[in-house]
Amino acid sequence: MTKLLPTSTAGSLPKPSWLAEPEKLWSPWKLDGDVLAEGRHDALRLSLTDQQQAGIDIVSDGEQTRQHFVTTFIEHLSGVDFEKRETVRIRDRYDASVPTVVGAVTRERPVFVDDARFLRSQTDQPIKWALPGPMTMVDTLYDAHYGSREKLAWEFATILNQEAKELQDAGVDIIQFDEPAFNVFFDEVNDWGVAALEKAIEGLTCETAVHVCYGYGIKANTDWKETLGAEWRQYEEIFPKLQASDIDIVSLESQNSHVPIDLIELIRGKKVMVGAIDVATTDIETPAQVADTLRQALQFVDPENLYPSTNCGMAPLPRSVARGKLAALGAGAALLRAELQA
Repeated sequence: MTKLLPTSTAGSLPKPSWLAEPEKLWSPWKLDGDVLAEGRHDALRLSLTDQQQAGIDIVSDGEQTRQHFVTTFIEHLSGVDFEKRETVRIRDRYDASVPTVVGAVTRERPVFVDDARFLRSQTDQPIKWALPGPMTMVDTLYDAHYGSREKLAWEFATILNQEAKELQDAGVDIIQFDEPAFNVFFDEVNDWGVAALEKAIEGLTCETAVHVCYGYGIKANTDWKETLGAEWRQYEEIFPKLQASDIDIVSLESQNSHVPIDLIELIRGKKVMVGAIDVATTDIETPAQVADTLRQALQFVDPENLYPSTNCGMAPLPRSVARGKLAALGAGAALLRAELQA
């Protein structure tokens, strides 16, 4: 990117109510067959238009073609039985019924590549595509085959690398790996989590990002945040390892969070997607509030490395709220950009 302060979203945007039940994660599709395929691409185009009208520079699919940022990818892999379900604790935070790994996991065919080609055909802007990270994939399953979170993560890293290379060939400019599990399992992150992530980006020539946040604005996550105290210092445990990694961009949560802004110093030299939009509230930020958050971050990241973004995905929010927040992000970045270029 040559534009100063290029804006993007961290992940999902709300789906139209005719496609899936609004304001809900894992919402079932309201269409099926060829009509569903067409509807998902229609929703992707609407999402793209919303981003463009808001002044978002690096656009995405808004995750319109998937039900969930992790499980939709896993659904396309062999070795995972979605009928055989077990209850596990997701990120040590809440219980969920999840599918079971019953054999060797493999990727028989591309998962998101056709959708990425479609997005590429709709715009000349830089595009970003999000994939689940290896550790977060492991944490969203019950393993009855490998007997080791690390072994399973390495298998997923190999599969993700295959998918990422084909996404790159389809014209994706930035491939982002979502790793909310990095904010919980610090020993594993440092022992093998970052190494598995580097396996997932091996051989890529496009830019790569890792998104580490405090989660969607759902009750399980907001309740957890209430237990974290006045300062959220989780990033302190993982940023040194990420700073030394081959990942180009680190995406983090900042707006309305209790993350000390100076923790960004620990990833000095990396490009930083600073979350300047709170996804856990329906209150819409003002451009001035967005600009202020970004201005604080500039103490610890050079302007050419600052990428304004959202804290996390916005799938559970009303569409009108998400559009307002996108507009605030675009306008707030423009305010600060004008200051810096004056």
